[in-house]
Amino acid sequence: MNTTRSLATLLCAGALALGGCASLPQDARMDTFATPRVTVHRDGDDLLTAGLGLSGLRAAAPVFADPAHPTPVELRRRAVWSNWHGIADLTPAGGYGTLYGSTANVPGREYATFARVPGASQPHRVTVQVPDNFDASKRCIVVAPSSGSRGVYGAISVAGAWGLPKGCAVAYTDKGGGTDYFDLDAGQGIALDGTVQVAGAAPLAFQPTSATGHGIAFKHAHSGDNPEKDWGVHVKQAAEFALRVLDDAFPQQAPFRFDNTKVIAVAISNGGGAVLRAAELDGDWLDAVVAGEPNISAGDAPSLYDITTEAALLMPCALGHLQMPLPPTAGPKCGELAEAGLIDGATDTDRARNAYDRLHARGWTDEALRSGALSVSFDLWRSIAATYASAYGRFAANAHPCGFTYAAIDASGAPRPTTDIERATWWADASGIPPGAGVMLLPPKQKPIDALRCLRELWTGQGEAADRVRAGIRETHASLPRAGIPITVVHGVSDGLIPVAFTSAPYVQAARAAGRDVRFWQVRNAQHFDAFLQLPPVGANYVPLLPYVYAALDRTWAHLYDGAPMPGDAVIASTPRGAATELTAQNLAIPTN
Repeated sequence: MNTTRSLATLLCAGALALGGCASLPQDARMDTFATPRVTVHRDGDDLLTAGLGLSGLRAAAPVFADPAHPTPVELRRRAVWSNWHGIADLTPAGGYGTLYGSTANVPGREYATFARVPGASQPHRVTVQVPDNFDASKRCIVVAPSSGSRGVYGAISVAGAWGLPKGCAVAYTDKGGGTDYFDLDAGQGIALDGTVQVAGAAPLAFQPTSATGHGIAFKHAHSGDNPEKDWGVHVKQAAEFALRVLDDAFPQQAPFRFDNTKVIAVAISNGGGAVLRAAELDGDWLDAVVAGEPNISAGDAPSLYDITTEAALLMPCALGHLQMPLPPTAGPKCGELAEAGLIDGATDTDRARNAYDRLHARGWTDEALRSGALSVSFDLWRSIAATYASAYGRFAANAHPCGFTYAAIDASGAPRPTTDIERATWWADASGIPPGAGVMLLPPKQKPIDALRCLRELWTGQGEAADRVRAGIRETHASLPRAGIPITVVHGVSDGLIPVAFTSAPYVQAARAAGRDVRFWQVRNAQHFDAFLQLPPVGANYVPLLPYVYAALDRTWAHLYDGAPMPGDAVIASTPRGAATELTAQNLAIPTN
């Protein structure tokens, strides 16, 4: 069952009983949010799995009856499926749904809107899920920004899986990224309900201010807003919208305010960085934070862009020193790096050692380098660097200073127009950073190593483009969290995408030096991507991070509602399952103190 109605209509109907809509009090936030779309999810549908349940999530992706024109119901179901698969290991051996986590059937209502940060040219998506079992005695909102650049459901397996069965409302935001791609050739983008619409026919989640040229634009890279600088504001706006939603959903218990409703912010990766940025904001609105593997830059730590562009060049060669197998096409070769003067050595063995030594001197550990092989194998460093360069420098589509563009391609690799069927899948299937969902990252017409060097020089070099990128990065630097917020940071020691040495460790050190209440769990044998654990070699050698995030949430809940102490710091000695058929609680060794 899925019906739609407008929150504005509901508010107006309530006001008519009191004398008409004109009598509604003015709210300073009214211009922040677009008219919401409200859907009901019961009777074969639900909030957490879109009616799929664990078995449906483990099965193949839901199909569209008409592939070129899927319905909003079909799009939502597939988006939920895709976002579960993008974050969690759902294989039986991984233990999700049996050893940890939940895919409970949670009926309720969903409120979706566009929110806008003051001064931003593009909105961010906010969706609030209100379970029918909302616990009015504990009045809880879990606010969750998406990981990476994923769409608005990008934290459903993190926050929804924990908060909805507990009776909390869960508020999601794509934090200015997301999967709302725009086809520059067709002049089409994504509407609030996920359907593809011609620009001007409906409000779009992203429409470039200069929608000229060819190919595809996407919000994280091409909004011109550098959304990362406002991650904390995105999180707070999601919480504010959740309060308004709860007023509508439970008018007998209204008003819901920050002083009578607890707000817990939780997310992983970029979302983990966003909840830490939210903790900086003034006002007594946030009660606790759990940040998993956060992308956060604090103190004198290097920026992610610095680390990424250096790793894109040196890591493929450096991994040879650790004898890590890589695809033949992975990254620049040691000889190319030596010829470019980036490393030293007379032989490839010497060069691999030199590349390794350079990364090791920056702070890379062997554990992080070994799992970084996943990022090399999937060409993630280049994809991330190209996207973030556009975002930080506020470069429009087709104006990347290193010449990268985005488009569908034909059999020869040349760009071509997209089809209706391809566009229809973007909102549900894409990850927010191409390549994926039929959209490719097209490199400039030069040697791959030269394109990577161009990306690197936007950090190390001179000129207007580099100045713009560095200025955008400075805008994203973290400040101290507000005093009084209990914060738990959970990070995998083997994280090879957002290494703990460059992110969580310096953040925790800086926060504690200022007297802030921060707890730190470091999980051995946990890397960045739980979803990759479904690959047998990865699942055999690493443990998932999500169980520790859920455990940290449990401890936070007990502290807020029962007065229990917050957990102590821990370096958790987990044990990968190896050749065992399935993960067990003994493998995880979750702290109890």
